[in-house]
Amino acid sequence: MPVAHDALRWQGGHSDDDVPIPTEELVPYTGQVSVGGDADVRTVPGLQITKVATPPFENNCYLLRCTGTGETLLVDAAGDAPRLLELVGDGRLATVVETHSHWDHVQALADMRAETGAAVLAHEADAADLPVPADRLLADGDTVTVGHCSLSVISLEGHTPGSLALLYQGDPERPHLWSGDSLFPGGPGNTDKDPVRFAALMDDLERKVFGPLPDETWVYPGHGTDTTLGAERPSLPEWRARGW
Repeated sequence: MPVAHDALRWQGGHSDDDVPIPTEELVPYTGQVSVGGDADVRTVPGLQITKVATPPFENNCYLLRCTGTGETLLVDAAGDAPRLLELVGDGRLATVVETHSHWDHVQALADMRAETGAAVLAHEADAADLPVPADRLLADGDTVTVGHCSLSVISLEGHTPGSLALLYQGDPERPHLWSGDSLFPGGPGNTDKDPVRFAALMDDLERKVFGPLPDETWVYPGHGTDTTLGAERPSLPEWRARGW
């Protein structure tokens, strides 16, 4: 598993950045988190990225905080709203983006919206299945902002009709991709052995992700450890052949 030299682990407190953000101890970022354990935190140009595992199914939630403004975006309000609110800290949670509508990814959504007033964003094909109304419907190619930072929406049909990924390209070292349940270390997301859904997801992954993005692209999935496109690219023919 790749290890980033610029990664940091949550310790609480403040720093000397443009706005108050948590101080951190310089340690290698691994992307390995577990329910009840520490969050894993890294800072890349423009963004502080906090990864935490939440119950009931060890879903990964990601807080993306603009280092210039303190504005924060949450990728998937999966569970444990008190823990997520603690990690938001003195930042302002402005937005929650749901990568898809499966129930294990939205358990804390109503509470996070009620506590923070954050806008809820989801793909137009999944929004109707959320426990709260979406404030903005997303489509492929849309842009989502957090403070000074912009993220691109990539629709990845297959795991659900409205699954999506978020892409951040403000780091000169590598792009950063939050893939939800559409891409994991070792394969694409579950398509319930439906060959049509599987083909749709693989087509989208190859055309929109593996095709245009470099091997250095860091992938943050909805469950489990991180990976890179370079680590997964050689396995694409195998995934196609096995059909899952």
